[in-house]
Amino acid sequence: MDKRFVYFIVRRYLRFDKEQPFIFLSALLAFLGIAVGVMVLIVAMGIMNGFDKEFERKLFTMNYPLTIYPKFSSYLNGQILKDLEVRFPHLRFSPYITSQVIYKKGQKLEGGMVFGVDFAKELAINDVLAKQIKKIPKKFEIVVGKELFDELYLTKGEKLMVIFAKSEPNAFSITPLFKRFRVVDYFRSGLIAYDKAYSYTTLQSLQKILHLPPQRYSGIHVYSKEPQKDRELLKKVLPLNLTVVGWWQQNGNFFAALKMEKRALFIVLMLIILIASLNIVSSLLMTVMNRRKEIALLLALGASAKEIEGIFFRLGSIIGGLGIVVGSLLGLAGIWVLGRFDIVSLPADVYGTTHLPIDLSLLDFGLIILGAGIITLISSIYPAKKAVGVNVIEVLRNE
Repeated sequence: MDKRFVYFIVRRYLRFDKEQPFIFLSALLAFLGIAVGVMVLIVAMGIMNGFDKEFERKLFTMNYPLTIYPKFSSYLNGQILKDLEVRFPHLRFSPYITSQVIYKKGQKLEGGMVFGVDFAKELAINDVLAKQIKKIPKKFEIVVGKELFDELYLTKGEKLMVIFAKSEPNAFSITPLFKRFRVVDYFRSGLIAYDKAYSYTTLQSLQKILHLPPQRYSGIHVYSKEPQKDRELLKKVLPLNLTVVGWWQQNGNFFAALKMEKRALFIVLMLIILIASLNIVSSLLMTVMNRRKEIALLLALGASAKEIEGIFFRLGSIIGGLGIVVGSLLGLAGIWVLGRFDIVSLPADVYGTTHLPIDLSLLDFGLIILGAGIITLISSIYPAKKAVGVNVIEVLRNE
């Protein structure tokens, strides 16, 4: 196949033809459709990835890499903590006691969770508390989330009534446990659901209120740089009445839904490119129909079927390829603009941030280019085959 001949004809067919402007217009629409489709896909995948990473970061902030729970009871024995600290010196452990509570100030009530922790250990694995609280709570002192702090109009040093889910029976009725805590500080995690519900006090405070002996914990938070690997190591040494759960398992359904949404969006937006590719098919078919005489003459003068097929295959590939390149550049430019400037402002109470998160992965970018390229190439095959099917004798006799 003479490539110089093929590319000469391709360049000629790509020019604007005043006698047949609709062919050029159809090709231009195909080019624009693919460019827009690729651009939208790149921006959409960048935004979806950005939200995925942002939610993961925010959830990881208040969800510890690993957590050890008792399987069959409410509390675990503190002796296991001492054993684990000896066997796994590279891990950091923070025991805790937790209880569902109601926060009460005046007539305002808010539900939530209170954690009793050893602050010396907790601050070593909880960056939010370590960086934000300026005063370490003592017995019957408490640190609350910023949203709860604002919702109840609290001030530092003020007393907050905490009503526990656990009740205490007496001679005639059941009395709920409650205690007034002094609010010494607040924290802001960036996730409103946590900032409105979570609070932290000392282990001794909850042990006293819930009538728990020392060395009894609801669970143990574990900091690990390689949580998946360390989870398997911990599972081998933990007794049967304890289990260890990773942060990704605690939020598994949420991330599975995000991945499903991302895939669905990818497929839907890829249909834009598929529809645009139909314009390539129609444009090339119109070119074939209007160039039948020229095709017949080329075949009669010695051009091979492979050369004619190559002309129209390259025509479609060039139109689609240019659309992919331009769409990629526009998409990357759009991601840069959205990431650098606050063009879109998000409601913080819904997304936990006002800034639009953008993070386009190399894999997603590659899949978009690959998918668009495959669609373009497939769209060029049928018109190329159709061009070869021209009846040379009949066309030359009639035209």
